Amino acid sequence: MAKRDRIHPVILAGGSGTRFWPLSRKRRPKQLLPLASSEPLISDTFARLEGLAAPRDVLVVCGRSHARALRGMLPDDVQVLVEPQPRNTAAAIGLAATVVAAKDPKGVLAVLPSDHAVLDRRAFHRTLREAAKVAAGGSLVTIGITPTRPETGFGYIRVGEDHPAGGNAKRVRSFVEKPDRDTASRYVISGDYLWNAGMFVFRADRMLDEIERHLPECAEVLAEIAKAVGTAGFDRALSKWFPSCPSISIDYAVMERADDIAVIPASFGWSDLGSFASLPEVRPADHAGNVVQGDILAFGATGNVVVGHPGKPVALVGCSNLVVIDTGDALLVCDRERAQEIRQVVEALEKRGDRRLL
Repeated sequence: MAKRDRIHPVILAGGSGTRFWPLSRKRRPKQLLPLASSEPLISDTFARLEGLAAPRDVLVVCGRSHARALRGMLPDDVQVLVEPQPRNTAAAIGLAATVVAAKDPKGVLAVLPSDHAVLDRRAFHRTLREAAKVAAGGSLVTIGITPTRPETGFGYIRVGEDHPAGGNAKRVRSFVEKPDRDTASRYVISGDYLWNAGMFVFRADRMLDEIERHLPECAEVLAEIAKAVGTAGFDRALSKWFPSCPSISIDYAVMERADDIAVIPASFGWSDLGSFASLPEVRPADHAGNVVQGDILAFGATGNVVVGHPGKPVALVGCSNLVVIDTGDALLVCDRERAQEIRQVVEALEKRGDRRLL
């Protein structure tokens, strides 16, 4: 791969995944769970980079509490950047850009969440390669997923005219917050909107320039860290300076304020795996539409998502559209339509001080 075709994937692995309780816990967040396959999501995310980037070019950004587990799931030559304190995605992405820029200022980064699913790897590679070519010309690029339904759980990207880079690239007219059902329906019908998948492609120097322009207090911190990149004092500098970064998302800090934002429309079997209700998007269902794992007995039951505890049968009779998760120490029963509300259980346990179940 020629140097200018080289891509530096950045996997953001700092999330907590509270909507997957009780499977997900603080010490075992969503990205460490085998939700889309038999492997943890972080392993799936790394595996789909084969043929797109060398392991030595991959960076993983995570928190201290998950660093050891993540390193055990990844090859030794993958660089793991450990945040001393969580400061949201602008700081995490700025840190990755700082590390890449130290060796290759015009190096192209592809920022990818660690906890999403992609079913069509070839289409995924084609999309990222096209995005990288546009980004090499100086544009900030985002990946927009062609909507398949009026989804209210995603932000949207309003697409403008063709981008001068050509190909499938379009200009971004605006980023739109999560809509209500009627508005989402209008977006899908119009054909002018894409789902915001949280995937970004850009040159290291361009992102650092935009951070300096729109988030100067973060740029000052990154400039101090940059002095130590590649030295024995890097971890010490990171611990000293990184917590001073403002906690703000890259969307608000940069992408919604920068000029020359391009979007590549894509369809590669994507799911953000936002809750248990999304598992049927990536896992096979039985003849009645049930997605099950474990010793499950179902009679007249349809459209359920069930994960049983080893050695403990779960029987469903005449029920539909439920989420049933048994982890041995906790049992969750939830309407599939309300799976996004599971985080309320975590909040209640936190208020009770029940750390055993968190």
